[in-house]
Amino acid sequence: MELIEQHASSGGWQNVYRHYSQSLNCEMNFGVYLPPKAVTEKLPVLYWLSGLTCTEQNFITKSGMQHYAARHNVIVVVPDTSPRGNNVPDADSYDLGQGAGFYLNATEQPWYVHYRMYDYILRELPDVVMNHFPATARKSISGHSMGGLGALVLALRNPGEYVSVSAFSPIVSPSQVPWGQQAFSAYLGENRKTWEAYDPVSLILQGEKLPEIFIDQGLSDAFYEEQLRTKILERVCNEMNLNASFRYHTGYDHSYYFISSFIGEHIAYHANRLRLSA
Repeated sequence: MELIEQHASSGGWQNVYRHYSQSLNCEMNFGVYLPPKAVTEKLPVLYWLSGLTCTEQNFITKSGMQHYAARHNVIVVVPDTSPRGNNVPDADSYDLGQGAGFYLNATEQPWYVHYRMYDYILRELPDVVMNHFPATARKSISGHSMGGLGALVLALRNPGEYVSVSAFSPIVSPSQVPWGQQAFSAYLGENRKTWEAYDPVSLILQGEKLPEIFIDQGLSDAFYEEQLRTKILERVCNEMNLNASFRYHTGYDHSYYFISSFIGEHIAYHANRLRLSA
């Protein structure tokens, strides 16, 4: 593992590392914010999953999260959104291929050799974090858009793995919207039954549960009606008696202006639950 960036931030360090991923069969970058307190003690971890077209850079440079992570003594780990490299399959559109891994394990050619982001986020990256950083085993997960989808799926399919989960503007039912249908057809094939394992609405309807879910959605989001469909998840959570908090914000769009406005509340939310689980 190689340190490729280091920046002082809010009394701690925003670092970026590169390592070879066995899950993805390529080199990967990931960001780690280490609060000041990480010098003297082990801290819990918040994993952040970014959205379409993003790398590890978007969240660490645009969200302002370091201030809140330092205040609440939480390490923040930010992976890339897909495998990368000249030998990694790609597509011409922004919403498929590199930058659009959808946090799943692909089963179809040519994607299946590299596109195994689900395994990478669930197992490989946490092992790297535990082995190289002052982290406790307690962790939470959050994300934006495609990353919000990934956070929900990982938490729903792995009860007890994450202390808490939240999302900004998540794709809540990818099987029902163009982004998800295109990606799932390519990565998983045309058998829609296989799609259900990566669809939060389907997982909840099948009986998967979480202690609680926390969602923020902007009402001026250009993707809200066609791609995100947040109200579907809210309705299903109510039907299945799942404790979920949905907040809708007038005037806010899909951008980091939205994320940076409320990321402090999300970090405080996770920090509180991570403390209670200690």
